[in-house]
Amino acid sequence: MSEQTMRKLAKPMLFMAAFIWGSSFFIMKDALDQMPVQYLLAIRFTIGAALLGLVCGKKWRRCTRDYVWRGAVMGAFLYLAYSIQTYGLALTTPSKNAFLTAVYCVLVPFLYWALAGVRPDRYNLTAAALCVTGVGLVSLSGDLTVTAGDALTLLCAVFYASHIVAVAKVSPEKDIYLLTVFQFAFAGIFAWMGGLLTETFPAQALTRPEVLLPLAYLGVMATTVALLFQNVGQVWSDPASASVILSLESVFGVLCSVLFAGDQVSGRMLLGFALIFVAVVCSETKLRFLRRNG
Repeated sequence: MSEQTMRKLAKPMLFMAAFIWGSSFFIMKDALDQMPVQYLLAIRFTIGAALLGLVCGKKWRRCTRDYVWRGAVMGAFLYLAYSIQTYGLALTTPSKNAFLTAVYCVLVPFLYWALAGVRPDRYNLTAAALCVTGVGLVSLSGDLTVTAGDALTLLCAVFYASHIVAVAKVSPEKDIYLLTVFQFAFAGIFAWMGGLLTETFPAQALTRPEVLLPLAYLGVMATTVALLFQNVGQVWSDPASASVILSLESVFGVLCSVLFAGDQVSGRMLLGFALIFVAVVCSETKLRFLRRNG
């Protein structure tokens, strides 16, 4: 395809990636009713590694041994993030899980400051304040307590942020597609190990359509297709626009959960969602679109 065509397709691809990831929250919630966490993740990541490995095709000629350890580091953080998020999802609603996970966008600059000494700017600090306020509105119950599911989801956001920083540290000058295959492969290996050590293999569940269809969606769409759409879309879009579009994952997560899973959302939660979304936009774009239009 021509460069002009790819630029036209870039933003629809990013929107689709955000929608697919947002819709996966309530789909995964349904799958958790039938599948233990570790085996669900193991199958999902195995499907993703196999499909993306096939897509890479001739890229495998560039593969060297250092892709293995780099992929292992990325896969370890990804596995921890997904595992904790999935356990949290079992104990909270898909809509709250979606928005609280988005906190990772705000955490990244602070983790990078700790590792690389790059101080967060005023937009990062403003975003952090907005995000903390929004998280309080979303996750605190009437007696000002945080549920176990909310706490696990916030912890998973820390590991998602750590994963992003790890990718930034180990991926330069490497093919991101090949690295992602190894990332998925190691995440799958860790999940298989976790399942073998702590869970019973759900052989009967894997014969049921209500389990197989969500697993297929999570493995094919939410893992493989969405990642490819994100990568291609970011190549042909400016970073500010791409980050705002991808942050809509949490918005789509709430909409899908309300429409298809029957989640109830209060006015206080909506205000919290709005503050978290503004925090993500502020952190990711530095509000350049306002200055450009002003």
